[in-house]
Parts: sequence; structure tokens; C-alpha cells
Amino acid sequence: MLGRLGTFLAFFIAPVAGIVMYFYTTDFVHGLPLNELEIHTTDHKDLLQQMSEENMDILHHISTLQTNMEEKKTEYETSKETVEQLVIESKQQIKKSEDVLDVILTTMLGDPIEQHFGSRSTIKVFSLEDAGYRGFMAKIRLEDPSSLKMVMAGDKVVSKGETTSNAAKRKGAILAINAGGFMAVGNNLAPLGATVVDGTLMTHSNNSNLSFVGFNREGKLVGGPIPTQQQIEEKGIMQGASFLPTLLLNGKKQPIPREWANQRAPRTLIGHFINGDLLIMVIDGRRKGWSQGITLEEAQDKFLEFRIKDAYNLDGGGSSSFYYNGKLLNKPSDNKERLVTTNLVVLP
Repeated sequence: MLGRLGTFLAFFIAPVAGIVMYFYTTDFVHGLPLNELEIHTTDHKDLLQQMSEENMDILHHISTLQTNMEEKKTEYETSKETVEQLVIESKQQIKKSEDVLDVILTTMLGDPIEQHFGSRSTIKVFSLEDAGYRGFMAKIRLEDPSSLKMVMAGDKVVSKGETTSNAAKRKGAILAINAGGFMAVGNNLAPLGATVVDGTLMTHSNNSNLSFVGFNREGKLVGGPIPTQQQIEEKGIMQGASFLPTLLLNGKKQPIPREWANQRAPRTLIGHFINGDLLIMVIDGRRKGWSQGITLEEAQDKFLEFRIKDAYNLDGGGSSSFYYNGKLLNKPSDNKERLVTTNLVVLP
């Protein structure tokens, strides 16, 4: 029995004694023998050196990025200041231009007989008597381009027609003039050329003799040859009608067709000033003792005096009508307003 116990103790104590002897004969640090520690320490130094170099590269990269960001920030701030200054200068130039135009118009026509200062538009109405003609002119600054609308008679392509005053009252407009030409369709009327209402092409013909007079999304005058549907979309044309001829392009007189040359008649005219403000004009004619009208050549000269850049002739004769603030101001040659197919209106 004692022999078996001794054998058991010997087997049990031997491993423990071996472990004790190992720790006794070995300088163990952090679980490693001393000779292995030196190897691992060397590896750690190399690793730390490598990590240090990589960190330096990262720090250098970060520093470079910070420098670039600061430079870009400086460039942006400088650019922003430049743009802001340009905007200020542009507004100042526009204001100066507007002031100059007002002085020119007042000098030539006298003070406005009517004025409207609304959130959507600013309108100044002048009598043309001092210019030697009977009629009226409006200088319009659009704050909201959507306040300018082309209105079809009864909102239909083919209709009996509608007077300018009725179209204006129906749409709640403060200002209105007749617009494009028209033709008979049986007992009804339909517009000539291209007609655009709220960006939709309502009528179209490829009559190369006609000029299109329209307005884009910014309310800027867009004129020229009859556009296609694709061109209407590309140019962002929202409103428009057609007649002829073109009078001024970029401040230069355009040829007057022979059959139109030097003929005095009532006129409805449209254009824009050098600062982008819109001009509309209606001149009475064919009324003895009141007004004989104006030739298109005279209109060209007068527009250049008014500092008009681009100008177009709209349907005239007995169609010419100028409506403002609830009443017809001019005297149509038919002694009453004619039924027309399109009218250009300005909403208050």
C-alpha cells in the first residue's frame, strides 16, 4: 500500500518540480525566456521604427491636405468676395442704367402718366404726344416672369376673337396689348405662325416671312424666325406670338419689307431696353385730326433714341390696343376695339 502511494506521489510531484526548476533556472520576463526576449525586443524595435515612419508619412500627408485646404479656402473666400463685389457692381450698373433710361425717357416724353410698383412688376406708362405721336408706351421691369402671359381668345386656338380689354379683365391683368396676327378660318379666327402659351406650342406654321416674338422663363424677349417645338424647349420659351417684321437686332436696324416701307399706320410694337426692361408701345393712326400713325422706319429711329436693343412689330392697324388699369387708353382706328386672337397681358 505504501509502495503504491509513493509511486503516485512521485508521478504527481515530478511535473511540479520540473516547472519550479524551469522558473528557477530561467529569467522570465513577461512570459518569455531572456534569450527569446532579446529577439522579440529587436523585432519590436523594428516594428516601432516602421510604424513611426508610416505615422510620419501619414502626418505629412495630413499636413499637406490641411495646407491645400487652407489654400483652397483662401481661394474660395477671395473668389466669393470677388463674385460678391461683381454682383454689387452689376446691381449698381443696372441701377445707373435704369436711372439713365428714366432721365432719357422723361426728357423726351415727360413724366410717367401712370405708375405701378408691385411685387411682380414695375410699370411706368408714358404718353407719346411729346414724341410727336398719339399713343402710349410702357416701360416694364418684371420681378416675376410668370406675370407675363400670352392669352388666346377664349383660351381657344380657333374662336370668334376677343378684345384686348376683355382678355385683360378676364385674366385680372393690369396691362395688356394686342399681339400676333391672325387669319380667317371659316367664320372664326386663328393665330398666324407660332403661338406659345405657358410653354406649350398652340399653333405653328413654317411661314418664313413671319417673325416670332416670345419670352423665356426669365421673362427675357426671345425673337426671330418661327421656332420648332425643340427650339421652344431648348430656349425655354414660355409665351409668344407671330407677326412681322423684325425692326432691331442687337441695336441694329433690320431691313423693312418693300410692301411695308414708308407706310404710316397704327402700330403695336415691342422690344427691350439695353438694361433688359421690356418696352411695349401702341401708336394710333388713320384718324384725321388725331393721329396718322408712324412708319416702321420712324419707329426704328425712335427706338434707338429710347436705347432699345431689340424690337419687333406686332399686329397693327385696327387691332392696335393699349389697356391699362381697367381702361383702354388709346383710340383704335375702327373707333372701337377689334376682336383679335392673341393678347399679351401683365398681371399685377
